[in-house]
Amino acid sequence: MKPSRSFILLLPLFAALPLQATEPAAESQNWYPSVYGENDETGAANLLTPEGVLQAIRLVKQGVVVPLSVAVDKNFPAFQHCCFHLYNIQSGQQDGNTHGPNTSTFRNEQVNTRTGVGMLLNDIGHIDINNIYYNGNKAADFVTIDRVKKLGIEKVPPMVTRGVVLDMTAFYQQKIVPGGTEFSVADIQSVLKNQGLILKKGDIVLFNTGWLELVGKDNKQFLEKEPGIGMEAAKWLADQQIVAFGGDTWASEVYPNPATKEEFAINHYLLAKRGIYNLELIDTRPLVSKQVWEFLFVLGQPLYTGSTQVNINPVAIY
Repeated sequence: MKPSRSFILLLPLFAALPLQATEPAAESQNWYPSVYGENDETGAANLLTPEGVLQAIRLVKQGVVVPLSVAVDKNFPAFQHCCFHLYNIQSGQQDGNTHGPNTSTFRNEQVNTRTGVGMLLNDIGHIDINNIYYNGNKAADFVTIDRVKKLGIEKVPPMVTRGVVLDMTAFYQQKIVPGGTEFSVADIQSVLKNQGLILKKGDIVLFNTGWLELVGKDNKQFLEKEPGIGMEAAKWLADQQIVAFGGDTWASEVYPNPATKEEFAINHYLLAKRGIYNLELIDTRPLVSKQVWEFLFVLGQPLYTGSTQVNINPVAIY
């Protein structure tokens, strides 16, 4: 049956209707403009509020501060051609030369790296769907060789909120969860129940899989695959109104995808469609060892203008 001419003429009108904030962006093919506004550049960071900060501060009972980053050097395994090289520079001090009558010496470091090495904040301008980024921004309009003109890391506010770590090693009863294991919604809900947690708006959700145990021992396996969330879980987490997801793996999603051959489909969905940030290679082991499942998460990232990812060292305070 052919559609009527009147119906065909109405199609452009329906396509132009804005997406309402009450409609889940996840279930609509028209995934932009964002529910936070057509000019928004910070996505789920809009969920960070003074009230959320005050609630998260109440989680601090002992005053213990835990760094969540991994230490990085030239041997740290990294995705594809990412590398890290640090050089110690002692300007004008060759052969024992010094500066001034007080024989002062100093040094600077020069780092030659790609930002995709070690602990990362991937912002919502990091990954696209067919050259369309968060909020419908087209690559041709804002991506240049030296920076992005929109969605840069400098737009991201400090993240101070409730952090939650889910121990998948305990759930699967394995020290290292096997690569390719997909976390389902039921899995996540079981872990939340076992740990006495309920996710809240503005949370940062981290998964402990044991994957960092492979670094320096089996770098090949570390980079070839990983356990993590699939699309079902990604949609569910997004609907809980979290700000960021991540954990101790390098992509923060199941890889390779057991259901499809798509590359980083979960990151596509959460970053580009839902404006949710990705935190990679967070070392949650010190928290898991103390069974600290919720904590004050604090991150103030470097403000590299026009970058879409930066190396970070967030802290957990409990």
